[in-house]
Amino acid sequence: MEPEPTDILYGEIKLHQPPEGRGPRVSVDTVLLARFARVRARARVMDLGCAHGAVGLIMARRTPEAVFEGIDINPSLVELALRNARLNGLEERVSFSVSDLRAHRRNFTAESYDAVVTNPPYDEPGTSRPSPDAAMATAMHGGQCALADVIACAKYLLRNRGKLFLVMRAKRLGELFCLLNRHNVKPKRMRAVHPKPGRVASVVLVEASRASGDGLVVEPPLFIYGADGNYTEELLDAYRLEEPGRCRL
Repeated sequence: MEPEPTDILYGEIKLHQPPEGRGPRVSVDTVLLARFARVRARARVMDLGCAHGAVGLIMARRTPEAVFEGIDINPSLVELALRNARLNGLEERVSFSVSDLRAHRRNFTAESYDAVVTNPPYDEPGTSRPSPDAAMATAMHGGQCALADVIACAKYLLRNRGKLFLVMRAKRLGELFCLLNRHNVKPKRMRAVHPKPGRVASVVLVEASRASGDGLVVEPPLFIYGADGNYTEELLDAYRLEEPGRCRL
């Protein structure tokens, strides 16, 4: 019997996901990325490595006039993403397809998107032990693409001054910024995510802009747990459909 869809954002989004250990599932990083990303009304947005579509679907629910597309190299995950778009009544504004982002020049038109969002593999091949599950290995260990491939694809897809939003392991921040600057996609906004006060950052959320000027805003850190051991209010806000005081560009 097929498992029931998972409730995300207190039931605002429902998602079919791979079983535990058989593919990428929604994580805190997924939800934080979808909250961190800011897109304009009527924007055209691409989700690179969309998996089951969570990021694009959450963002589409928050930005009703924007149009979202997602690609993934795994046909099974794309099928889940398409089912999830239908399940949430978003199939008219959110679409998914099977594609290898390394073939972006063959499959897409240059400078055709206002924003790109991505949760790329956190590790490169050979730097960590990959999961025995092929879908997990692709999603987490870069078996099908490197971080450099993701940045090159994003640069190609984005219009001038278009925005790239991504989440990455904090320890790879130097490498990430080097790649962004090399491709003239300048880092503009960053927020470090820490497990709790007094602990080093685990991941960073980064906004970059194609062919724009220098200048980086470092936002206050976000803590998952407070000193009392409970989830922080900022973390809980990321799971709500609307953020109090949020202004849409």
